[in-house]
Amino acid sequence: MSPKKIPDPVAKRLALYHRCVNTLLNQGKDTTSSKELGERLSLKASQIRKDLSYFGDFGKRGMGYNLKYLRESLEHILGISKPWNVGIVGAGNIGTALSNYQGLLKDGYKVVALFDRNPSKIGTFVGTQKIPIYSLNELCDKIKELSIEIGVIAVPANHAQSIADRLVECGIKGIVNFAPMKLYLKNVILEDVDISISFKSLTFKIWGSSHGKT
Repeated sequence: MSPKKIPDPVAKRLALYHRCVNTLLNQGKDTTSSKELGERLSLKASQIRKDLSYFGDFGKRGMGYNLKYLRESLEHILGISKPWNVGIVGAGNIGTALSNYQGLLKDGYKVVALFDRNPSKIGTFVGTQKIPIYSLNELCDKIKELSIEIGVIAVPANHAQSIADRLVECGIKGIVNFAPMKLYLKNVILEDVDISISFKSLTFKIWGSSHGKT
């Protein structure tokens, strides 16, 4: 089954499975089961088996999953068995925080460039990896030169659509959008990350649990 036919929630759960498998391996375990994964992730074991079945057979009934093999398989499925070069547009708080986040590099996502309009930032470097900040005028050239495959939008909402359009024009096929607005794009895979929505969802649940019943 091609990635386009896999339900989007499955892709997100696969990333959770990968993280959980890494945790189990770091704890010195060799095998696991859909039951154990489900208990750790608050999911039904049947859901985990169904998700994995899209991609083949990874375990045997009564024996569970070999963790090293499952991790390798998940990394192949998720496309992280190879490194990915990332370019971030916006060298503000979110952009610089992402470029310093070692978890991305550990999972194979290497931030190789930031882009900004601020003349005082252009030509400087960010973090221990000394990631350069380039002018937005160099966007297309640097995407090609540095083989950037993933673009990250970390600019104010009123600039996000124009930046997204430029990234697509420059050949980017995948975008992670941190701007709090809906983007309208074609021929690109888009992931939205709105931190404030997670906070609002949380406060709704907290508020509802204490005020929802009368």
